[in-house]
Amino acid sequence: MKKVWINGTIYTMESEGDTVEAVLTEDGRIIACGSTEDLKREADEIIDLQGAVMYPGFVDSHLHMIGVGLQLMRLDLSSVQSKEEMLYLLTIASQNIPEDSWLIAEGFNENQFLDPTIPTLQELDAIRQGPIAISRVCRHVYLGNTAALRAANLENYTDSDKGSVGRDEQGSLTGLVYEAAAEQLRDAQIQEGEQYVNELKKALNVAMDTMLSKGLTAGHTEDFAYYGPYQEPYRAYREVLAERQDFRCHLLMHYYVFEEMMEANLTFDEPFMERGAMKIFADGSFGGSTAALIEDYADQSGWKGTLIQTDEEMAKLFQLARKYDAPIAVHVIGDAAAEQVVTMIERYPAAEGVCDRLIHACLVNEDLLKRIAKLPVAVDVQPTFVTSDFPWVAERLGEARLPYAYAWKSLLEHGIPCAGSSDGPVERIDPLLGIEAAVTRKKDGVVYGVEQCISRFEAIQMYTRGGAEIIGKSHERGMIKEGFVADFSVFDRDLFKGTISEAQAVMTVVDGRIAYQQD
Repeated sequence: MKKVWINGTIYTMESEGDTVEAVLTEDGRIIACGSTEDLKREADEIIDLQGAVMYPGFVDSHLHMIGVGLQLMRLDLSSVQSKEEMLYLLTIASQNIPEDSWLIAEGFNENQFLDPTIPTLQELDAIRQGPIAISRVCRHVYLGNTAALRAANLENYTDSDKGSVGRDEQGSLTGLVYEAAAEQLRDAQIQEGEQYVNELKKALNVAMDTMLSKGLTAGHTEDFAYYGPYQEPYRAYREVLAERQDFRCHLLMHYYVFEEMMEANLTFDEPFMERGAMKIFADGSFGGSTAALIEDYADQSGWKGTLIQTDEEMAKLFQLARKYDAPIAVHVIGDAAAEQVVTMIERYPAAEGVCDRLIHACLVNEDLLKRIAKLPVAVDVQPTFVTSDFPWVAERLGEARLPYAYAWKSLLEHGIPCAGSSDGPVERIDPLLGIEAAVTRKKDGVVYGVEQCISRFEAIQMYTRGGAEIIGKSHERGMIKEGFVADFSVFDRDLFKGTISEAQAVMTVVDGRIAYQQD
């Protein structure tokens, strides 16, 4: 059945300001763009946009969709502004959790507290005897009570470059755990079996419904190493997407399970379930002071953060990916981590036509920018990191490094492809917040790094064409153009005018079908 989409402003995103009157689609593809009068004659069905504004389908190019769904289903602490509020909410939540079950909360951020003090181990123990586990917003740090640390076998943990546990001046545990130790605490929460798979499926449905309501048609997500054996989240994705077929998921594979998944010859049911890159972590986060820097942290003399992989370990991972001609997607926050990874890409180049990905690249100096520009590499950027991390990140990095922090404009000026994303559940998954942050870099009336602001067209491109280019799909996604997929994001106002974040998605179209429509 041929559908014609009319009576709205339709931005093709092929060039700045380029619009068409109407779009004709059939079997999930755009078969013509042109005048309303001409295309209406060919259509079997007319979709009236009622004056709304249509763009190519928006893509969140880096997030953790199961984590997004679970955050929406669990106690969300991301807006909490004090230790006292955090303890109060945990106390209330504990009343509905059996003592032998885990109380799991998500996303505290002490940097937005008026007093950055966080709950102590003793204060958490006073709430309940059963285990409490709380992720920090960066998810590289967790906070647990005694029962949780005991369940995760962390009470006598030996610190290393891979991970550590927090201790006070007397050597007693504080409840904080970092990197590999945080992974150990997270893994202790995992269950297995049919009931657990159903919980993962519920989380995916919640995430997809929410993303569609924000105008997102696709997500590049990484979930296979956090929820027990990879078979369980894999099964959850296959079953949910086979039933829905209204959202495109590009699935990255964590390096813990990459080889096992590749050897299993798993089925990926395109176009809604696509196999993606090997995902590697090179360092931690600025918030946890675990991002790896070339020079010391400005607020912690003698401390440069942590490289998660040695050069030898990173080289083996690159060689493993290249064995399967697979792209690599690496979490890099600090410039030392970026240097390590760029060196590896230079040493172990990808196969012809394969694009590797740097995820975050929050601090890249001029030399790194020039080196990245020579490589088949794209960058997943998270513009809302600017509005979340400033002003405290300036104290951590120091004034001299700030021109190279969250340097989206510099990346684009060097010709480096960039795709927009949220890193949800670390940040809210609304793409309009990301676009606005990339354009204004404003928080509480203050602009941070005005020289790195980008244009509205560049910002919207990162969520449309950028999301396609980074996975080698720019020939069929990211623009409204004949032969391209019929994925559309429709908003109640023009994002090239006015306050971007005030817009609302009124319709989201995937594969030519309306997947979401505002009531």
